[in-house]
Amino acid sequence: MKLAYKERIAGRLTLVTSLIILAVFGIIYLVANVTVVNSIDRELGLETDKHRNQIFLVNGEIRFLHKDEWQEMEHSQIQLNPIFIEIVDLEGNSMDRSPNLRTNHLSFSPEKSARKEAWTLRIGASEVRQMQIPLVNAGKHEGYLLLAKSFEDSRELLDNLRNVLLILYPGVLLSLFLTMRYLAGKSIEPIRQIISKTNRITQSNLNERVPLVEPNDEIGQLTRSINELLERLEASLNREKQFTSDASHELRTPLSVLRGTLEVLIRKPRTSEEYVEKIKSAFSSIDRMSATIDQLLALAREEKGKFSVKEELELITFLEEITDQIASEQKRVISFQCEASAPIFVKANEQSLQMILSNLIQNAVKYSGTDQEIQVKTGTHNSIPYIEICDAGSGISPEHLGKIFDPFFREKDAINRSVPGTGLGLAIVKKLALESGIRIKVASEKGKGSTFRLELPDS
Repeated sequence: MKLAYKERIAGRLTLVTSLIILAVFGIIYLVANVTVVNSIDRELGLETDKHRNQIFLVNGEIRFLHKDEWQEMEHSQIQLNPIFIEIVDLEGNSMDRSPNLRTNHLSFSPEKSARKEAWTLRIGASEVRQMQIPLVNAGKHEGYLLLAKSFEDSRELLDNLRNVLLILYPGVLLSLFLTMRYLAGKSIEPIRQIISKTNRITQSNLNERVPLVEPNDEIGQLTRSINELLERLEASLNREKQFTSDASHELRTPLSVLRGTLEVLIRKPRTSEEYVEKIKSAFSSIDRMSATIDQLLALAREEKGKFSVKEELELITFLEEITDQIASEQKRVISFQCEASAPIFVKANEQSLQMILSNLIQNAVKYSGTDQEIQVKTGTHNSIPYIEICDAGSGISPEHLGKIFDPFFREKDAINRSVPGTGLGLAIVKKLALESGIRIKVASEKGKGSTFRLELPDS
């Protein structure tokens, strides 16, 4: 079963926090243990220093500075905080011990005496902390003094601390998880609101947006990103609706003309000349539909990314070939001018660039007189390769410059003059240019001609 997002957040935070708390509890126990042990070792050190000056070994015999000190009650019975003492020779054989040891003996470890190191051991049923020091008389090593202190109370304290920490740990974890779960739920509440709002947005109300509550945090960034996505979707949908409407209109007109022509033909017998004339009119409508469909297919191919693969291209040679080809097909004077002194290499898709130039040059041919020359120029400006297509034709009105790349847009003047076209050529140019990273600039003056400038990305 997949957990909810807030459960996963709470689980992860609790896991990390539990590890931190476990480390803190461990450090607490370790510090307490070290503190207690150091305290006992310090007391043992004081006791050894005190007894070092009171007990001597002289020729294998024990001598006391103060006999009464050796006979104190703390050495003779097991009490709340007893001290255990034993004197051994160099081989570890017991020479004397405090009565509270009874039949037990302390541990003999000569290697630890030089370091004055303490260690823990058990004497019977009791746990003690022991230290061992050498006994020296007149510079001669005679034996060892073994001294121990009860560790029972300290062990009980440490065990109680450990048990309290172990009991507290699961309770703290449970409290942490419930708190993290609540806080995680409160934290993702804005996301729930965004989800609820976006689920209510459909194609019919695509103009609605997600309310922006906290604009400067991550939730605000997510909200802005979703709203920007909705804006792009709405604009794309509106373009698709407009495109479908325009395409239907453009195809309906020649179909209506074709249907009307055929209906006129079947109403009554006609002369051969009339049949030829009407059939030519029908062919004209079919040609217009074919051109529209070809352009629509070109748009569809571009949107599928067919022209996305780029390769290195030598621009001057490429433009010379394109210019000669179109001039030959259109039977028009199209001059090519290179303003660069060295070859120009660019990264571009050859088919894409060829379609862009073909559409722009054919537009220049359509909107220019037969005696007007069309120029194709290339060169570099600030290391950026460019192509210019210049004509001295009818030009474009200033108010229409921003619309010429819209699908199916045509100036009324062009329609009235029966200039052939579908209004899709420049739309294809714009899409292909965006796909290739080419910047398009247009300069035009009504009645004096137009210049389309393409700035290509530098290879």
